Amino acid sequence: MMLRKTFDWNNFGKLPGTIDRWIDFAWTIGLLLAALLLFVIDLGWLPLRDWDEGIVAQVARDIWRSSFDSLTWLYPTQAGEPYFNKPPLVHWLIALTYQVGGVSEWTTRLPGAILTAVSVPLLYMIGRELFPLRAPAIFASLVYLTLLPVVRHGRLAMLDGALLCFFLLLMLCLLRTRRDLRWGLGVGIAFGLLCMTKGIVALLLGAIAIAFIAWDTPRLLTAHIVWLGVLIGSMPAALWYFAQWWHYDRAFVQSHLLNQSLDRVWSSVENNQGPLWYYVLEILKLALPWLLFLPQGFRFAWEHRTMGWAKLALVWSGGYLLAISLMGTKLPWYVLPVYPALALVTGVQLAKVWNFEDFFGGWRKRERRYPVVWSLVFGGLAIITWAASVYFGRLDPVQKPDLQLILTAVALTLTVAAVLIARHDSQFIAVLIWGTYVSLMMLVSSQYWVWELGEQYPVKPVAAIVRQHTPPGQTVWTSYKLNRPSLNFYSDRRVVPASIEDLRRHWQQDAAPYLLVDRSALQALQLPSAQQLNQAEGWQLLTRLDK
Repeated sequence: MMLRKTFDWNNFGKLPGTIDRWIDFAWTIGLLLAALLLFVIDLGWLPLRDWDEGIVAQVARDIWRSSFDSLTWLYPTQAGEPYFNKPPLVHWLIALTYQVGGVSEWTTRLPGAILTAVSVPLLYMIGRELFPLRAPAIFASLVYLTLLPVVRHGRLAMLDGALLCFFLLLMLCLLRTRRDLRWGLGVGIAFGLLCMTKGIVALLLGAIAIAFIAWDTPRLLTAHIVWLGVLIGSMPAALWYFAQWWHYDRAFVQSHLLNQSLDRVWSSVENNQGPLWYYVLEILKLALPWLLFLPQGFRFAWEHRTMGWAKLALVWSGGYLLAISLMGTKLPWYVLPVYPALALVTGVQLAKVWNFEDFFGGWRKRERRYPVVWSLVFGGLAIITWAASVYFGRLDPVQKPDLQLILTAVALTLTVAAVLIARHDSQFIAVLIWGTYVSLMMLVSSQYWVWELGEQYPVKPVAAIVRQHTPPGQTVWTSYKLNRPSLNFYSDRRVVPASIEDLRRHWQQDAAPYLLVDRSALQALQLPSAQQLNQAEGWQLLTRLDK
């Protein structure tokens, strides 16, 4: 009841019985439809990116191509070689979409996009378990829906969208276990799904769930029926891990558990490293516009830390952020599971500010006062965004009118929000939500939402010549310094980086060498009897012309 006395919830109060349930149902369906539209629209327009998308697609295609009797679905492979990196749940789902819709970018990204979309109404249902009234649950789910990192990585063929969905499912079942112990089976199923998605990460997320229960409802830790449900629900995942150990023995333990999992905790894998505050910087860069409300939101959560929602938000965000910050390997998408907790904190803060009467009050004088810094920050961001819009539309040598349009939408949203904040009008919340949603819709309908594609040469034209002019199963050696799983996927060949010396050695010793080289490498090699098969994007495919 403390929450009711603290907040002015306005018209978001509980309604009796059936009406209240129907309103929750309507919000759940509406949020799901809005999320599906944002996550699925133009999903297959851009090529798959390196690294995760290319690897996931290769593993899924191997499963799709193999027969059930071959057990590739149980012991997944990448280009025919054992794949130990991650468990295959998401790869199974992608293989099923291949079976129905064929192999394409759209079918590759679809399962992860749908699961991420489902996580939006799941967060709403979590909010309804935590809060006596509806407003913070609505705002939390809408903030989560309009977070750029969630939208971007949720649309990619990665494992992190599924991770978000299953962890939110686990937290929902855990919260419902507080009043019905039978939901412990749901906790176990969700934990098993997490284990089959990202392996050892499930242990960290499970520890966060246990820490919350130990603080909030410690009696559940001694409830045998809950632990029995967890054991039964997670049994399929345990059987899969046992099957891998039985089949591969030490190779699985060394590669999956040590090299691909535990090594990331205490060392930097593939030179992906950063300072202790790496993920704080990621949040500062990409959590706008909602970042501005987090400081007050966390202060309010700490002041009300005796309440369930505050306990969950603090344990979830603080525990997870601390754990990944201490890890040796740093990658931007590792921080994704913290965003639902940040959305919950932001949702509470927005519910405090929201006043439904502002929709009908015209321009009357309001007694409420918002922090001046809110208006200043949004105004400053609006000026910067307007300047960027003008630059890309008028001043950039390569004009980008579609990018200008996206920036204009963002700038207009920020400008209106700044004005409404200055007038102490809570309608700025609705403007931010709608404007950010529309801007994200425009972004994902453009070529800019996978901006990493511009960092390397276009993959599909080069993959096309490799696939056309080399025999199936052929290894192609390239002078490009980085491995590109997307090139391997589109060409359906192994394209392996090699030094100039190794390229020369393969040219001399291989029976039928195939080299993919740029102009500088070709000049350095000075290859005798070289036959150019084709070229694309500045890359030449060569083989030896034997006399």
